[in-house]
Amino acid sequence: MIASLTGTVAHVGLDRAVVDVGGVGYLVHATPTTLATLRVGETAGVSTSMVVREDSMTLYGFGDPDERDVFEVVQTVSGVGPRLALAMLAVHTPDALRRAVAGEDLAALTRVPGIGRKGAQRIVLELGDRLGPPSGALAGAGAATEPAASAGDHSERVVEALAGLGWPAKQADDAVAKVLADAGTDAIAADEVATTLRAALRLLGGHRG
Repeated sequence: MIASLTGTVAHVGLDRAVVDVGGVGYLVHATPTTLATLRVGETAGVSTSMVVREDSMTLYGFGDPDERDVFEVVQTVSGVGPRLALAMLAVHTPDALRRAVAGEDLAALTRVPGIGRKGAQRIVLELGDRLGPPSGALAGAGAATEPAASAGDHSERVVEALAGLGWPAKQADDAVAKVLADAGTDAIAADEVATTLRAALRLLGGHRG
């Protein structure tokens, strides 16, 4: 079992990255929030979870061990596989998921693409208190380590991340614009990528269907 990787970031895509460790490139699937903290050519560390199936071994990467642990626990729910578990962490922080499950907040859970009302009820029922109490970790804390870049680049990366999760480009662009307008700004700073992404996902989830 590979629990973590530390190496040079060789590639960052919309839903995955390649981390070079000692000359071996590991393909790691991750949330847009985690991917937003990675820069090609720089050293990075990610907590990982390996999903082994008959025909594949897939690595999923996270900004910290808490995210990885939540990812693994939610997969114990009937019908929740690694892709859906990753989508849950793309929309919500681990603590937000804990609060949604503990408070039986079905509306929050159905903001995740792929989770309907019945699925949300099943998640609440089967998880119970297994996620534990909120840890108080700050959402998107890893984003604070991002190197400075232009605001336009950050806006585009959020739009691309939303498109990578399956949203049409125009709808993703409109959602980001709405989040920026609500915040009274026209740019996304380096340490606002994660929070902007999650706000846009909540907005899009609320308009689904």
